[in-house]
Amino acid sequence: QVQLVESGGGLVQPGGSLRLSCAASGFTFSSYAMNWYRQAPGKERELVAAITSTGGRSYADSVKGRFTISRDNGKSTVYLQMNRLKPGDTAVYYCKAPIGLFGSWGQGTQVTVSS
Repeated sequence: QVQLVESGGGLVQPGGSLRLSCAASGFTFSSYAMNWYRQAPGKERELVAAITSTGGRSYADSVKGRFTISRDNGKSTVYLQMNRLKPGDTAVYYCKAPIGLFGSWGQGTQVTVSS
């Protein structure tokens, strides 16, 4: 079955960096686009970044120029490099694969940006 496991979250000071990873299994990773979402307390889940199966990338305006999505098809892993983090980036970050009726989600990893 499809499994997505996020890692790399934590507590970081404003202006710092983190790199999130999402290890995928149970499907042909290289054939699918992958997405990163985030959900802050009291807010709806929002799309942060997306990467197509051929490496095309897109970003939410709020993270453009600071975050970079990438993928390693050999490792079936998608990454989110987050630089110049702000307190407003605090959220649980999820990866999503477009498989199944509602997509397949990981369990999420907490990112907290605070001094």
